[in-house]
Amino acid sequence: MKKLVISVVLVNLLAACASQKAPEAAAPTPAPVAAAVTAPVVEKAVVVDPLNDATSILAKRSVYYALDVDAVAAADQPVIAAHGKYLSENPSRKVELAGYADERGSTEYNLALGQRRADGVKKLLELSGAKAAQVSAVSFGEEKPKAAGHDEAAWSQNRRSDLNYAK
Repeated sequence: MKKLVISVVLVNLLAACASQKAPEAAAPTPAPVAAAVTAPVVEKAVVVDPLNDATSILAKRSVYYALDVDAVAAADQPVIAAHGKYLSENPSRKVELAGYADERGSTEYNLALGQRRADGVKKLLELSGAKAAQVSAVSFGEEKPKAAGHDEAAWSQNRRSDLNYAK
């Protein structure tokens, strides 16, 4: 009887196995694809030299004068002070001050007036923190006019001091 029970159990097992569908050969499961590892995007902070920022007070590089005047007007003094502060904070920078006059007056007078204008700006820059070695002053008198013409509109543009930074 023992053999009979074992036989019945085996038959039932085989029957159970036969009724189940054999698993089909499954395609190999692809290995999980690792998400692409990307470094976080770090935006470089673009350091803009304030001299090149059109919205900065340092963008103004000319000071204008009335006829036969060599003193910097009160309205232009904050511009000169800002340039002096910039130069004190950037000791490797240098600036050339170019003084100009309009065409009225003798060549000698205009050269002297242009020099007084450039020297006045130099003094204010130094009072604002610039070192004397960072600043040079030269006069072009009437020789390099900014505006052509023989009227007050042109002359007012030619009576000036320009701040020219070395590259």
